[in-house]
Amino acid sequence: MKVIYKIAKAELKTLFFSPIAWLIIVVFTFQTSILFTSVFGDQVRRQILGWKLFSITLSTFSGFQGVFTNVQQYLYLYIPLLTMGVMSREFSSGSIKLLYSSPLTSRQIIFGKYLALLIYSGILTGLLALFGVFAACTIVHADIPVILTGLLGLFLLTAAYAAVGLFMSSLTSYTVVSAMGTLAIFALLNYVKGIGQDIAFVRDITYWLAITGRSDTFISGMISSEDLLYFLIVIALFVCLTIIKIQNSRQRSPWLVTIAKYAVVLCVAMLVGYFSSLPRLMGYYDATRTKLNTLTKSSQEVLSHLDQGLTITTYTNMLDENYYMALPSAYKYDVDRFRQYIRFKPEIKMDYRYYYRKTDNKQLEKQYPTLNEKQLADTLATLYDWRFQIDPYSAIPKDANLESEQFHFVRVLKLDNGKQAYLRIYNDMMRLPSEAEITAAFKRLVVDKLPTAGFVTGHGERRSSGVEDRGYNMVAQEKSFRYALINQGFDFKDVSLQQEIPTNIRILLIAEPKQAFSLDEMVHLNNYINNGGNLLIAGEPGRQEFMNPITAPLGVQFLPGTLVKPSDKFQQNLVIMKPTQEAADFSFHLDVARKREQVLPFSTAAALAFTTDKGFKVTTLFTSDTTGGWDELETTNFVDDSARLNTAAGEVEKPYPTVLALSRKIKNKEQKIIVTGDADWLSNAELLMSRKDVNPANFSLINTVFFWMTDNEVPIDMRRDPSPDQSLRLHKTSWAMFNIGLKWILPLLLAAFGTIIWIRRKGR
Repeated sequence: MKVIYKIAKAELKTLFFSPIAWLIIVVFTFQTSILFTSVFGDQVRRQILGWKLFSITLSTFSGFQGVFTNVQQYLYLYIPLLTMGVMSREFSSGSIKLLYSSPLTSRQIIFGKYLALLIYSGILTGLLALFGVFAACTIVHADIPVILTGLLGLFLLTAAYAAVGLFMSSLTSYTVVSAMGTLAIFALLNYVKGIGQDIAFVRDITYWLAITGRSDTFISGMISSEDLLYFLIVIALFVCLTIIKIQNSRQRSPWLVTIAKYAVVLCVAMLVGYFSSLPRLMGYYDATRTKLNTLTKSSQEVLSHLDQGLTITTYTNMLDENYYMALPSAYKYDVDRFRQYIRFKPEIKMDYRYYYRKTDNKQLEKQYPTLNEKQLADTLATLYDWRFQIDPYSAIPKDANLESEQFHFVRVLKLDNGKQAYLRIYNDMMRLPSEAEITAAFKRLVVDKLPTAGFVTGHGERRSSGVEDRGYNMVAQEKSFRYALINQGFDFKDVSLQQEIPTNIRILLIAEPKQAFSLDEMVHLNNYINNGGNLLIAGEPGRQEFMNPITAPLGVQFLPGTLVKPSDKFQQNLVIMKPTQEAADFSFHLDVARKREQVLPFSTAAALAFTTDKGFKVTTLFTSDTTGGWDELETTNFVDDSARLNTAAGEVEKPYPTVLALSRKIKNKEQKIIVTGDADWLSNAELLMSRKDVNPANFSLINTVFFWMTDNEVPIDMRRDPSPDQSLRLHKTSWAMFNIGLKWILPLLLAAFGTIIWIRRKGR
């Protein structure tokens, strides 16, 4: 070790007595300081403006604009300049002969020089650590482990680059050639990930070889054994290759022996890399304080009940507009989408089937109107050079039941016992399912009974299958809609009150009946209520005579008239309401909506009145405005007429309840009921409505209602503990001083120090 240390010390002297090493440090510091002060300064300005800050540590160092994220993108530019002369200089000057004739072994020479490069890499990392220390001192409750894991990732990346540069430097006596060769290897390690991805036995090798994104996990606050071992293997690989090269130059061996040595080292590295990437052998450490890189507790709870083998089969219809989602060329990327789940259940298997079957792809039909599905598949295969197997739909197992999915892209999650669930993509900006939808699909596999929502029919109610504007298809069963009950862990069915309501109904929805219930139907409904059944009752103005007999046993009444609020921008009968403080205390969904200044628009709303003499605890979630609005009793046409407050007619300007939550203890359980004065807030049109300057809280209320009435079971609770690093210990004046110091004074001091040392060395 002493010999290696002496070689490293001599190499460091050579490095630091040259202008290149100091120039790299100064330029690196200047570039990094500009980046840091820009990102951190943005946080300071936000705080000065009074804006809410979230996860300052991660926002500063990680993410799309993070300091560490951007540093890794140009780090590769510095290393070739540093390593290009480490061995090339010895060859060009002839000093390599002195090393060969010395008692030093090839291992000692290379280990010593690489140790010097590691120390230099540590210096670069240390400069980054200065910004980390500054952040840790100025961010209240800074997430220090995130900073440390990011620094570790960048150090390992630099060390891997240095090993590559050392090897390339040993191949030539020309420093420029060494630098260009190093850049070429970097390019290969970056782009090899995309090579041969549609060939099964090739993609595992090329995907593992790629260095792209390896430090991303560290920067995001996660240490993965696969990524950690990758860097160590790459370092060991290129250091060993360098030793073989030097040893061969020192003592000539037959070329077959040399090639065999290279092959053995490469094969050992690949073998270790292969085993390190097996899910069963991988380990993880999430350094973030709130475990952002780990599944939520709710998801982990669902997975803990998964005690059978699971296969996720992706069925891709090549004639569907979403065919590109999981092509063979993107296999590894697609598997990574389930990486957090495979972390907890490494036995999950992934399978892919490609088929062709005509579906509602209007663009394709317009482009090739005369071709049948076989001709379409052949045409597209030729056009896009598809070389993988594409089967006709008849070859797909019938138990997949893809017809029910209209032959769109879908994944079938299937247990060994045959139980299965569907995981879809959605018609929105995200397209892919989030953790909430994936966990909801898993939940279908591990529970015996999912919560079932029953939609009452037979009286002109809003239908769960209704695709018209007033229908409830979107919220109930639209498979391409992310927030539909079917995608959030619910089952649903239509319910007739002609017979007793099934016992498996967890929530009964009555949405704007246009006819009165018969006596028998009322008996069945009241039996359901008296047995503690949960209800969602949505009414409309003009339907009070049908609604009040339903809500009378609850102590709730739909008042005559229509709520109005005159406005310059909207029709008078559009009532826009904020969540009450009671609502914020009642539900975390509504608490978030209140903080985000979301509002609930009711396009036509009836006012509610209530009493508490029926044994229910009543919570008012939304009310109309205190001023400027009233319950209009005279005007019915709000398009051609204008409503005016008429106190003589009994119209009173005051707030009226519009959404009530009722609860009581009955038969050893808590009964939960929601009553709303509007039925449109759940309709297809309203869920897709966009109004100027209106940030709607419809989805917040939907989540509140169904989460509450299923006893917090579904939709899946995706909450995490809030990150505490939400403020800075800086004000405008102090930041102005630090900004100048970090951006200008620090690089200039390093430049001056390096110049002095270089001049003194040159003078000697």
